[in-house]
Amino acid sequence: MSSSSASAISVVDLFSVGIGPSSSHTVGPMRASAAFVENLGTLPAEVTIELRGSLASTGVGHGTDRAALLGLVGFTPLTVDQTTQPVPGEPVPQSGTISGPDGEVAYEIRFNPKPVAHHPNCVIFDAWDKDGNRLASRTEFYSVGGGFIMDRAEMEAAHGASGIAAEAAKEGDRDIPYQFDTSAELLHVCASANRSVAEVMRANETAMRGWPEVSAHLDDVWSVMQECVKNGITTEGTLPGGLEVRRRAPRLHRLLTSEQEKHSAQGLDAMEWVNLYALAVNEENAAHGRVVTAPTNGAAGIIPAVMHYCRDFTDDFNPERAHEFLLTAGAIGAIIKTNASISGAEVGCQGEVGSAASMAAAGMCAVLGGTPEQVENAAEIALEHNLGLTCDPVGGLVQIPCIERNAIGAVKAINAARLAKWGDGSNKVTLDDAIETMASTGRDMMDKYKETSTGGLATQLGFPVNITEC
Repeated sequence: MSSSSASAISVVDLFSVGIGPSSSHTVGPMRASAAFVENLGTLPAEVTIELRGSLASTGVGHGTDRAALLGLVGFTPLTVDQTTQPVPGEPVPQSGTISGPDGEVAYEIRFNPKPVAHHPNCVIFDAWDKDGNRLASRTEFYSVGGGFIMDRAEMEAAHGASGIAAEAAKEGDRDIPYQFDTSAELLHVCASANRSVAEVMRANETAMRGWPEVSAHLDDVWSVMQECVKNGITTEGTLPGGLEVRRRAPRLHRLLTSEQEKHSAQGLDAMEWVNLYALAVNEENAAHGRVVTAPTNGAAGIIPAVMHYCRDFTDDFNPERAHEFLLTAGAIGAIIKTNASISGAEVGCQGEVGSAASMAAAGMCAVLGGTPEQVENAAEIALEHNLGLTCDPVGGLVQIPCIERNAIGAVKAINAARLAKWGDGSNKVTLDDAIETMASTGRDMMDKYKETSTGGLATQLGFPVNITEC
C-alpha cells in the first residue's frame, strides 16, 4: 500500500504518548486542529469543523469532537487530561465557544459520515477573523493512523501511502545503514550483518536521531506503560460514554493478590495477570487516560501486557531487555504499516489488535533469545490468527469488544512467541504472506466493519452508533 521504506520509520514515531481512546480518532484530530491554527499564524475568532467518514461515524464515542476543539485552543495530547473541560463523556454542544491556553474560539462542529476520496479519516476546517473575514476555506487534514496527520498536499504527494508509512514518505528518505521493506529483506540484513533485529533497528535509530534520544524515549515509553497499568488497577468506577461498562481491573487485581488466590495457584495463573495488565491499560484508554500508542490506542494494552509478563515471569527483564523488546516490535510494526495498515478505519481491527499482537510476539521472542528467523515466525503466527478481525465498536466507543480483545490478543502474542521459540524458525507461511493477506482482506472488507459502528457487534447488540445525540 505504501511506497516508503519500513526501515525509515522510527520507534520514536511508532510509540508515542497520548490520550485515549483512539490514536486516529482522538490524538490525530487534536493534532490536526493545532496544525491548522499554526498554519494560519493566528488564532481565528470562529471555526467550522467538519468531521468526515469514520471520524463522523464514531466521532462522539471516540471523543473526536472534544479533541478537535481542544486542539484549536492550544491543548496537546501531552497537556490535556481527564479533567480538561469538556470532560470525557459529557455531551459536546455542536456550536458554542471553547477556551484554552491560546484563547477562546467560537465553533460549529458538523458530522458527515460520507468519506472523502483520499482517506476514511478526514477533518475539514473553515475559519474567520473577528470582523467576519474568511481566513481559510475547506482546509483538509487526514488522521492517517497512530496519531499522525497529513494535509491534502502531503497526502497526494505520498501517492496513497497511509499512516506512519505516509508520514515517513513525506519526510523523504533517511540516511540509514540497513534498508528493508519486508520481513524477508529484514532477515537478509540480519544474516548479512550478523545482527539481531533489535541491533539492526538500533543502528538505524542511531543514524536517524542519535541513540541517547531514542534510548530516553524508549525508557519513557516503558515508564508510561507501567504507570498506565498502575492507574488502571487502582481506579474504580464506570467508563464514560453511556454503555455503563464497569472497570474490571481493580477487582481482578484484588482477587489475584488475595490470600485465597495465592493458595489456589494453577498453571495458567500467569495468563490471569496478562489479562489484568491488558484490561488495566485499555480501561484507562477508554476513560481518555494517558497511554502509549502501541501501535494504536485501540490496541494499546497488548504490548504493555506482554512486557509486564516478561518482567514478572521471565528472567533478567531489565531496561536493556525492554529496549530490545520495543526495537524488535518496532521493526515488525514498521513492516506491517509499510505494506498494509495499522488503522481500523482502513483494514479493520486486524490492523490494530493483529498488528499489536504480531509486534508483541516478536518482541517477546527476541527477549527469550529467539533468532531473527524465530522472531519472524512469532510475528507471523500472531498476525495469522487475527486475520479478518473486524472493527465494530459498540456505540462507537472503544470499550466493547475492544478492551477484552486486547487481553485475548496479549495471550495470543505470548503463545505465538513460545511456539516460535520452540521451533526452528522455518514456516510455510511467512510474515510477508500474512501481511499481504491482511492488506487484501482489508481492501475486500465492507466499510461497515471498519470503525464505523454500522455492522457486526455494534449493530447486533442494538446500541446506537453515537450514545450522545449529534
